Amino acid sequence: MTFTERVKARSEPFFLPLVRLLSRLRVHPSTVSVAGFIGVVLAGVILALGHLRLGGLLLALFGPLDAVDGMLARKTNQVSTFGAFLDSTLDRYAEIALFLGLTYYFLRLGNHWGVILCLLTLTGSLMVSYTRARAEGLGLSCKVGLFTRFERLLVLTVGLVFGGLIPILALLSLLTHFTALQRILHVRRQSRG
Repeated sequence: MTFTERVKARSEPFFLPLVRLLSRLRVHPSTVSVAGFIGVVLAGVILALGHLRLGGLLLALFGPLDAVDGMLARKTNQVSTFGAFLDSTLDRYAEIALFLGLTYYFLRLGNHWGVILCLLTLTGSLMVSYTRARAEGLGLSCKVGLFTRFERLLVLTVGLVFGGLIPILALLSLLTHFTALQRILHVRRQSRG
């Protein structure tokens, strides 16, 4: 079991009351996915305006909805191929919005290192997702890797709320590409076996 899977399993009891409420209100899981996406995009806009701590708090508030939508889908027997596709697609767009917001913030400051680190982290994040999607499209399992979306958002949130954003982005840029490499090597081993 990966770190992300362990965290999801342990956090499930905390989200169950919300899932039950949403179920009683007949809220569709895709509605939760869209709400989470809008919240993270709003965080990206707030970051672009230079309010890093507030952006981090919004990310902490709306980020967990990514777990809630899946739990709601399973509880209400509304798991669907399109729902999973929509959720994954909105997750990618949400990350893009976050790093676009941060890139704009660093451009306004004239901080070229911040811009470069944002772009490196964004490309690494997208490659982590792409390597898994491509592997699964080939019928291979690819849930391995040190820095999945959960870890990336957790570390970014900590950096935004408590400070030290440049070192956090440097760490993220390194570990996202490292995770993509882990997945590439994992697929290579599977395809040879």
